[in-house]
Amino acid sequence: MAKRDYYEILGVERGADEGVIKKAYRDLALKYHPDRNSDDKDAATEKFKEASQAYEILSDSEKRSQYDNFGHAAFDGGGGGMGGFAAGFSSDVFEDALGDLFGDFFGGGGRRRRGRVMRGDDLRYDMGIAFEEAVKGCEKEITIPRTVSCEDCSGSGAKAGTEPETCPACHGAGQVNYRQGLFQISKACGQCNGEGRVVRAPCPACRGRGTSVAERTILVKVPAGVSDGSRLKLRGEGEAGPSGGPTGDLYVVLMARQHPLFERDGTAIICDLPVSMIDAALGAKLDVPTVDGVVKMSIPAGSQSGSLFRLKNRGAPDLRRRGLRGDQIVRLQVETPTRVTRKQKELLRSFDELQKKKGDSLVSGFADKVRELYD
Repeated sequence: MAKRDYYEILGVERGADEGVIKKAYRDLALKYHPDRNSDDKDAATEKFKEASQAYEILSDSEKRSQYDNFGHAAFDGGGGGMGGFAAGFSSDVFEDALGDLFGDFFGGGGRRRRGRVMRGDDLRYDMGIAFEEAVKGCEKEITIPRTVSCEDCSGSGAKAGTEPETCPACHGAGQVNYRQGLFQISKACGQCNGEGRVVRAPCPACRGRGTSVAERTILVKVPAGVSDGSRLKLRGEGEAGPSGGPTGDLYVVLMARQHPLFERDGTAIICDLPVSMIDAALGAKLDVPTVDGVVKMSIPAGSQSGSLFRLKNRGAPDLRRRGLRGDQIVRLQVETPTRVTRKQKELLRSFDELQKKKGDSLVSGFADKVRELYD
């Protein structure tokens, strides 16, 4: 049985952002959670697993990119396959999407668990690059402000020589439980804000936060063949995690500028080449610009405006197939003179008369067909 499209499962558009995808999954997870569908638990479990599988792929930028490009085939053979219910989705993904919701409904606990270290936030940086840099690749330095772990306290927030203490209110759990009617409700502990520990002697350098703000210069290596809107993921270059947790990632979004001569269509580079009507009629060797420099290209006699010529391996590299490169497509634009002298007019009229007598003119042939049709 063919697998359903992940976007269809969650009921979102293919261009939906992370917030829309997360909300769609939360709604479906609440609707089909087995604990809330005791009357038809098997069917609800299948729908719950299906939604969780879709969310695990679409919530991860790398997996989503692979899925958008290759569909379910990108994960055949175990890469993204889902086994039994327990292995149907990552617990991190599940808790990230649902957080305290299932803690509130089912007493399952909130996002913060005893001993769990929280990851820092991801960052985004929009970087402009030239058309040629997108085609050939480049290296650029960027400077970004971000939170970093405090060096004095190693991110703990506690003054040197001291350690954070276990929260006396929640005993380190980071949450407190109490009953409301038939339900057991779990809430983040108000004394430690869900951290499970409290700092009695704050670090004077970061005032107990465990982080500080600093600028960092990063060398970004742009591979050859990227296109406008491509994203590069730099692991560990995002915000520092709270309480010494792991650092988030930095996503560099590439903004390729337009070029006065070229345009991209995948790996193909397209160039419109103006040519005089004399060269088009007689044939010529023309200088053609490419990203590698000017090359010679021959056009045959009688070339028409809009004719396409291919320059092999003069396009952009193929990111998916190492060593392969696209072509450059040259599109002729035959120039018609807009200002002609009296002598030029006489010559053109003489040429036109000779062309008509020759009998192979498309214009005169079309006129004859029109007369035959309406006479």
